[in-house]
Amino acid sequence: MPKIDTMSSFKRYLLFSSGFTALVILMIACVVQRNPVTGKKRAYGYSWAEEQQIGKDADRSIQQQYGIYDDQELGDYVSRIGHEVLQESHLRREDTPEKYKNTEFTFRVLNSPVVNAFALPGGYVYVTRGLLAHLNNEAQLAVVLGHEIGHVAARHASQQAFQQKIGQAALVGGAVVGQEVFGVSGQDILNLGGSAAKLLFLKYSRDDEREADQLGVEYAAMAGYKASEAAAFFTSLKRISAKSGQSLPTLLSTHPDPGAREQTIPKLAEQWKEKGYDQTVVDQTKYLHEVDHIVYGDNPREGYVENDTFYHPDLKFKFPVPSGWQVINQPSQVAIVNQDQNAVIIMQVDSKANSPEGSVSDFISNDQITVESQGAASSGNLPAYEAVAHAQTQDGQLLKLYVYGLKYNNMIYQFIAYSSESSFAGYKPQFIRTTNGFSPLTDKNILAVKPVRITLLSTNKTADFSSFLPSKFPMDITGQDVSIMNQYEMNSQVSQGTLLKIPEQN
Repeated sequence: MPKIDTMSSFKRYLLFSSGFTALVILMIACVVQRNPVTGKKRAYGYSWAEEQQIGKDADRSIQQQYGIYDDQELGDYVSRIGHEVLQESHLRREDTPEKYKNTEFTFRVLNSPVVNAFALPGGYVYVTRGLLAHLNNEAQLAVVLGHEIGHVAARHASQQAFQQKIGQAALVGGAVVGQEVFGVSGQDILNLGGSAAKLLFLKYSRDDEREADQLGVEYAAMAGYKASEAAAFFTSLKRISAKSGQSLPTLLSTHPDPGAREQTIPKLAEQWKEKGYDQTVVDQTKYLHEVDHIVYGDNPREGYVENDTFYHPDLKFKFPVPSGWQVINQPSQVAIVNQDQNAVIIMQVDSKANSPEGSVSDFISNDQITVESQGAASSGNLPAYEAVAHAQTQDGQLLKLYVYGLKYNNMIYQFIAYSSESSFAGYKPQFIRTTNGFSPLTDKNILAVKPVRITLLSTNKTADFSSFLPSKFPMDITGQDVSIMNQYEMNSQVSQGTLLKIPEQN
């Protein structure tokens, strides 16, 4: 939900409408450097110094789009485990070249309910609170972090960037949203562009993922963790996939089948045990106490939809959303997309503008936008300004826009609604209903809503997992969701004294 200012998705689309493929064609010539993992020279799309800069630049965008989870103690814990595993990686070994050895790593916990982890080149590793809720011990976390460190160490993103240059690999847009909206990829919807997006949305090959698995197990095992524990997490991924009806959740879709990884992870761990690494550290109790009270699922305080209305308790406003449209709520903006994917409403905070008119005027001043009409408007008693405009993308597509700015609680909110020019008349009433329906939130029950958090339950008997579940769960959580999160089947026997993660909202 919007808390910071970013460049609008539509402007971003106009700038990058040629798509990822065209962007890659413009990339500079390759460089040849040694691979930190193999020690052999090979071609890369970027130098190591460039990878570091790209990672640094993209890190700012990632923080804006997802937000950092507000728990410093948990963030420090993840960072500590990450650096322990990093010390065993190819980037910290005695014969490692200084440019790699001196590269600083940053580990962040993102405020996202999605079960995901990813890395940016140059030493930036991210895990979501959704992923942390689904891990069950420190050993599993170590393997996941090791996997992402492996991507950075092996320079997979830069390798894929080079492969793209010579036409041997495909670039995947929409890796976050998972779809395109009349040519606007998920990257554009989430305001990520330029070099950062090129690398973030490169699809790793299956070989890259298998190598990262191998490295993740290697690094975790060398750090003393029982790496075979990670197999249970990949079982959970498979169950999440089966429940959702998708092949894999979100960005993990580029990874090898989790069912196969259930089998290969223990085998890889055993190989390192045979090499003399005992792998005794699991630390389940310690890990569970670290994630105790973590927010689970969507945080309603940051915005949620109920009965075709978007509510934001923290910022104390609400507005109607068209029935059946998908709402993508991010820390920097709210994107609302219709079922046919040919109409979009984007709302964000405009921290640069001093007035609704200034916000709208600044947007429509773009040379690629032709204004049809503009003037004062209102959302109830809130001052507002609106404009209707036309735009043509670089590929010749004609779009029509409804731009709306309003002032509330000393903040300027900007709506950008658009569709193809031929469809605009049919969608305009819905655009206007959404923007004009923006109003203060006064319902005390909604203002007081609390997020769902994980609480730890110590079992008082030995029984089936299902017997420890409450009769009713908050929001739309199911018993199956909770069993997946705890890495048990509903009929699994749970021993007395076992700690279970139970979602509660109070």
